[in-house]
Amino acid sequence: MAPRKAMLVRIDPAVYDALQRWAGADLRSLNAQVEMVLRRALRDAGRLPASVPDDAPAQPEPPASQE
Repeated sequence: MAPRKAMLVRIDPAVYDALQRWAGADLRSLNAQVEMVLRRALRDAGRLPASVPDDAPAQPEPPASQE
């Protein structure tokens, strides 16, 4: 896997909270969720470079129920 770039983002607190809740619901880190949203937006706009895989970061399996 290629090395990741780090960046600082200023974001509205309400948007941050919504992303955090969405990430939690999808069992992703906030960072993985933001990357998934950005990839989806780039793909939908036809701007995702062909060299970039069109898949989101792996999503962990939810824990099995203990019933």
